[in-house]
Amino acid sequence: METLEFQSEARQLLQLMIHSIYSNKDVFLRELVSNASDALDKLRLETYRDKDLEADVSDLHIELEVDRAERTLTVRDNGIGMTRDEVVSLIGTIAKSGTAELLAKLREAKDAAASADLIGQFGVGFYSTFMVADKVTLVSRRAGDAEGVRWESSGEGTYTIEPVADAPQGTSVTLHLKPEDAEDNLHDYADPAKVRQIIKHYSDFITWPIKMAKSADEPELETVNSMKALWARSASDVSEDELTEFYRHVSHDWSPPLETIRLQAEGTFEYQALLFLPSRAPFDLFVRDARRGIQLYVKRVFIMDDCEALVPEYLRFVKGVVDAQDLSLNVSREILQQDRQIERIRRRLVKKVLSTIKAMPAEKHETFWAEFGKVLKEGLLADPDNRDAILEICSFDSTHDADKQTSLREYVERMKEGQEHIYYLTGESRTSIENSPHMEAFLAKGYEVLVLTDPVDEMWVEAVSGFDGKEFHSVAKGQVDLGGEAGESDEKAAEREKDFAPLLTWMAATLEDTVKEVRLSSRLTTSPACIVGDEHDITPTLEKMYRAMGQELPKVKRILEVNPDHPLIAGLRTAHGSRGGEDAELAETAHLVHDMAILAEGGELADPARFVKVVAKRLEHGL
Repeated sequence: METLEFQSEARQLLQLMIHSIYSNKDVFLRELVSNASDALDKLRLETYRDKDLEADVSDLHIELEVDRAERTLTVRDNGIGMTRDEVVSLIGTIAKSGTAELLAKLREAKDAAASADLIGQFGVGFYSTFMVADKVTLVSRRAGDAEGVRWESSGEGTYTIEPVADAPQGTSVTLHLKPEDAEDNLHDYADPAKVRQIIKHYSDFITWPIKMAKSADEPELETVNSMKALWARSASDVSEDELTEFYRHVSHDWSPPLETIRLQAEGTFEYQALLFLPSRAPFDLFVRDARRGIQLYVKRVFIMDDCEALVPEYLRFVKGVVDAQDLSLNVSREILQQDRQIERIRRRLVKKVLSTIKAMPAEKHETFWAEFGKVLKEGLLADPDNRDAILEICSFDSTHDADKQTSLREYVERMKEGQEHIYYLTGESRTSIENSPHMEAFLAKGYEVLVLTDPVDEMWVEAVSGFDGKEFHSVAKGQVDLGGEAGESDEKAAEREKDFAPLLTWMAATLEDTVKEVRLSSRLTTSPACIVGDEHDITPTLEKMYRAMGQELPKVKRILEVNPDHPLIAGLRTAHGSRGGEDAELAETAHLVHDMAILAEGGELADPARFVKVVAKRLEHGL
């Protein structure tokens, strides 16, 4: 026998479970039964794939055994089982993404309700047994192996593990139960009637028989769940509670779903689907190798847990089941990627999910978008076929209302007469965008601008041309024509261009290493200058993102626009006219104007030390 220590994160979670403030402790049994069901699914799948596997599949089931005298409850299955290494990796450590983040949030949680909410969001599976048990014993033997393993712990930081010669195939988990405590919502789980009630409530739909002794006097086993697949029953026969518990089973999320989606196809290719949109994002939503996809069944037989071929990556948060009638039971992930029937199911599922999101009431849509908006916008790049449908359900911050997001449809309806573009600006935060020099003329003239602060926004705006016939246009790119100043004629504008031409030519030559052009601006009202890109130039933020990913790009020179009405630019023009272009201080001023424009848009200077030195010198002279 070996005594090993739990991984530190696992140890912290165990302490949370032992001293749990989670009020609904009944869920521990749902978690154990769900694990047992998964083990049976995996064994049946393994026997399809490996005909030489020595495993007994004649009577696959889950058995619950209650011993009132010893106050134990055992959950036993004859499924795939585990090796010693699997037991250690699955129970001794938590390899789950987001564990550290969860623990940090738990430490910050202000009250018991917030802590319970976070525990439920993360889902802790096997660890939930320590809410109701002082000690847990697990015995397991993997199908086809000769030797089993016995694991035991009181959850206090260590566990013991030892080989077992005569372990039956599968896994049994025995809970040495804590005393009943009504104040702590700790029920008597050594009461068979209570156990049956929990199974009926949480696990009735499990497709494997869950068996218990008929009574203390009748040891003969009887099946206590209906085993009816929810997706095969009519909507009127399934209650909201049943749907919620089924969602929790397939997602391992303790919260109820935000929306339920049913789908049925008949004819040449038959399938049924029962899908769920979660009410909040999982911790691993943006982890590259996180599990995604939905469960695939063929004629009620479980085939695959995370069938990625059924949903695109930008819908990776969708949970549920698809039950196809005409696929082979021995299908592989590789075959599914090329299967035409799977592709047809996928297309229909995507359209149904997007139309369901579009039809959500406003309050639900706000909840959904806050949790999954960033992910859904990935589809604007990845799924051109459904781009218009995705744009229809997108919500964006805008300058129209600081407290409420807008749809593109609402933006278009509010557009000014004669306005041809949907204006936007990308940036790191709403504050930096609203204070950007690029916004000055748009705000002054009452044009609404979309405020885009998600990293994915930098990508999709480059790929998507427009919406409802209106092109997207960055307020930081290209020329802007919002109509000249009131009363300013074309002749006056041309005269101004002529007056400033010598200054602009000199500044362009002075700054030729950093900019490709210096021109008068029509987008500035209060700032002296701003940096803009050509219509198809890559943005500095996107350039930075590519470099962070190790992709070197050629340096893009941008355009310096100056405000002819600003005293600094007007004074620079006068000084240049009187002192000429050879003056070193004037050249220094031109560089300062450029560097201030870089800083104003949140950019990084090539030589910050030089900038500080010059500013310090100018301030000194001004005192």
